[in-house]
Amino acid sequence: MTLIKEHLVRSTYDNVGLSKSKSSAVVESLFEIIRNTLASGEDVLISGFGKFCVRSKSERRGRNPATGEDMVLGARRVVTFRCSPVLRDKIGGNEAEKP
Repeated sequence: MTLIKEHLVRSTYDNVGLSKSKSSAVVESLFEIIRNTLASGEDVLISGFGKFCVRSKSERRGRNPATGEDMVLGARRVVTFRCSPVLRDKIGGNEAEKP
């Protein structure tokens, strides 16, 4: 199952007891805070969940897969996510246990 924003609103409504419109406003506010923080270049750390980081990628050579033509890909910023050890243990993603 893919988690969509509506699931977060419904879960907030069910667990916290706010109205659906207030639950929606809470979820929207949370995402707006995360968006604005990342847009300003700061990292977002959610304890027990993970860390969203803004990374800068420099200009590099690439290739158009449709035509095979070489091209230059411009510099850009991307968001990366690194999950916390608590979340990794909860989902069973311990690398040391893999064969």
